[in-house]
Amino acid sequence: MPTLSQASTLDGAALAAWRGYLQSHAVILRELDAELVAQHGITARDYEALLYLAQAERRQLPMHELAKRTMLTPSGITRLVDGLVGAGFIERIAGSTDARVSYARLTETGYTKLSQAGRSHVAGIERLFLTHFSAEELEQLAELLCRLPGAIADGGGCTTDSGCTADSSCTTDPGDCTVL
Repeated sequence: MPTLSQASTLDGAALAAWRGYLQSHAVILRELDAELVAQHGITARDYEALLYLAQAERRQLPMHELAKRTMLTPSGITRLVDGLVGAGFIERIAGSTDARVSYARLTETGYTKLSQAGRSHVAGIERLFLTHFSAEELEQLAELLCRLPGAIADGGGCTTDSGCTADSSCTTDPGDCTVL
């Protein structure tokens, strides 16, 4: 039977870091999702889609772009959008130049819901994540996490879609920094 090479095992600090990242990520996201559902009747995935639309030009995105940003399949984004359309938070818009392209556009009702949810969501992030670190540790953590795949934006730095950097402060205004 083949044995695992030294390079294919995790132990010590490497294992603790990986497990700590995975477990805390899952617990924090589960708690944030539960709070959004209980307090605002939307899921974290709903919040994420509304936020991407709020930050987009004219508060709309092609469906394929919204799917890409939320990392959902075409059928997954259709189900998500169907629910958000049903709630009145977004609307579907046909493409004006290409009938094959449809857009999701944030409604005023959706923007209001996002603004309300953003306040409690940021409070949850502060309580579950930020309060466990000093300001210096947060700067170091941001720098370290920016090295990971998916954290680097097109500009070459660790930024959000709105252009806010890891050094930026985020507010509850949906047009400001991404708070997912």
